[in-house]
Amino acid sequence: MTGVRGEAVHAQERVVAACRKRGLTIATAESCTGGLIAARLTAVPGASAVFLGGAVCYANRIKTELLGVSHEVIAEHGAVSEACACAMAVGARERFRSDVAVSATGIAGPDGGTAAKPVGLVYIGVATAVGVRAERCQFLGSREEVRVNAVARALALLLLAVESPEAV
Repeated sequence: MTGVRGEAVHAQERVVAACRKRGLTIATAESCTGGLIAARLTAVPGASAVFLGGAVCYANRIKTELLGVSHEVIAEHGAVSEACACAMAVGARERFRSDVAVSATGIAGPDGGTAAKPVGLVYIGVATAVGVRAERCQFLGSREEVRVNAVARALALLLLAVESPEAV
């Protein structure tokens, strides 16, 4: 998609525009992305009309205390899991009282991966009034490349949610 002057319109600009048009608010819950999703959203002029806030919850204890992710979810599935990404998104939506919330949890590397959960594995969750879902992503590259790709995918999923009339 291109803007008025022909430059590419970035996903975060489209997210903010769609939320402004529909009167929706957004919150974020981030682990491996360390606040980069929130940074991209708040870089857009006018984001203050739709972005309520975000939480960077790197430690499991903080995921539990701030977002309400249950100890059972972390013990049974791990912090890098579909269940945790969903719980993080739901927790952010509830705590910030937003219409939509996006979450990201994963292993950016270069260490920390296992055969079952390799470096580059990221789960991205999106919660709306209709429900919550998470997507499993496997990104290749350096730590920075994994994080940048995770942010791009999170913004794409967020855009799908806010542009879909039945999603919110």
